[in-house]
Amino acid sequence: MTEQLEAIWKSLREEAEAAADSERLLVAYLQETILGQKSLESALSYTLASKLKDEILPSITLRDLFLEIFEEDEKLREAIRIDLQAVRDRDPAANGYLSPFLFFKGFSALSAYRFANHLWYDDRRPLALYLQSLISRTFGVDIHPAATIGKGILIDHATGVVIGETAVVGDNVSLLHNVTLGGTGKERGDRHPKVGNGVLIAAGAKVLGNITIGEGAKIGAGSVVLRSVKPHCTVVGVPAKTVGTCGESSPALGMNQQIESGESMSEEPLDYQV
Repeated sequence: MTEQLEAIWKSLREEAEAAADSERLLVAYLQETILGQKSLESALSYTLASKLKDEILPSITLRDLFLEIFEEDEKLREAIRIDLQAVRDRDPAANGYLSPFLFFKGFSALSAYRFANHLWYDDRRPLALYLQSLISRTFGVDIHPAATIGKGILIDHATGVVIGETAVVGDNVSLLHNVTLGGTGKERGDRHPKVGNGVLIAAGAKVLGNITIGEGAKIGAGSVVLRSVKPHCTVVGVPAKTVGTCGESSPALGMNQQIESGESMSEEPLDYQV
């Protein structure tokens, strides 16, 4: 795994070189963002800073901030690479590392969230919240910097994704556009979902409240989930109901959003509690 992660930067540069050879109008852009950078960290810092800059935090300030965080946080450096690998492996539109790195706002928003999360737990919370607002405005993705998100995350298309303050997302999870991991009202404290490893949450699903989505579960498109879901179960509907068990141990990796053959709608809503 370590060798694979280190090879990502080399592959990214090779893809950028090929793109520069084939499209002269992007030569300067590719030189600035990737080919003129010395590492994946410097390339990502430059690229995100260019997208998120405003009159309060100009590009050079954001770039230096991101590089400083990278220097301090080895786990963040690893998570960025694993996230990029996840997009390449799971999204058929990726066709490599270059497109998600430069153009997929799900990867950009998630990477920027990771910087905000570092700031939040480094007791720089006003700055973390300001960065959250920039991410939301730029990418249409609203992730609270206090949320806990694991590695190997794919946020596909990303528009309208909302993840609340006390939400927890495990490793190797896939979320599609318009997914909400939210609360159910104005209650305070621990009020957001806890999502296990390998979970797939399809487009438009709303998972609300301090509930648990068990490891390897699948949430169907457009579902509203108000109760906890057992591991490796498929749920669909409004309100969501169990329709069977998943055919895959980690549906997030397969990205199959269809309901497996032979499953039928349960007559009762979810009743799994933790």
